[in-house]
Amino acid sequence: MATIGQRRGQLGVAAHIGASCLVVLAAVGVVGLLARQPLLFPSLGPTAMLIFDSPRQRSGSPRNTLVGHGVAILAGLACLTAFDLADSAPVLQEGITAARIGAAAASVALTVLVLRLLSCAHPPAGATTLIVSLGLLSAPTELLAIAAAVLLVTLLGALLNRLLRRDPAPATG
Repeated sequence: MATIGQRRGQLGVAAHIGASCLVVLAAVGVVGLLARQPLLFPSLGPTAMLIFDSPRQRSGSPRNTLVGHGVAILAGLACLTAFDLADSAPVLQEGITAARIGAAAASVALTVLVLRLLSCAHPPAGATTLIVSLGLLSAPTELLAIAAAVLLVTLLGALLNRLLRRDPAPATG
């Protein structure tokens, strides 16, 4: 059983992680509001959680974060194109089809394959590739918005972790 001191310590750590996620995601949201771009999307939440909750794990490192989402965007776009869905409405409007299932499944498989070969695991990238392959955010400006948001979360996360003396993950594989 945890002592009162341990619970207070856990509460402090939890509050720090929660506050860090709040600050960074709110900042990205404000930038998105000002830029009128969808800078907040589902896989940014788990990305921020990894950056702040597990700063010493490689999957939460800046390198893995940037490479992971970059590969995810490209894999999602490649599968969207390969399954002839680039000009289709998003899955929420068009509904599920065999081609959409193929694109979604293939995009996650391709993302995992490439990230594994690069020794660059970043699980939230699995959500990013689905966002793209399902057509939820797939226009060129939306893909740039995803990339910009990931870059911003990564930079702000690294800066905040450094300021708060939370050591990042080692850079080597």
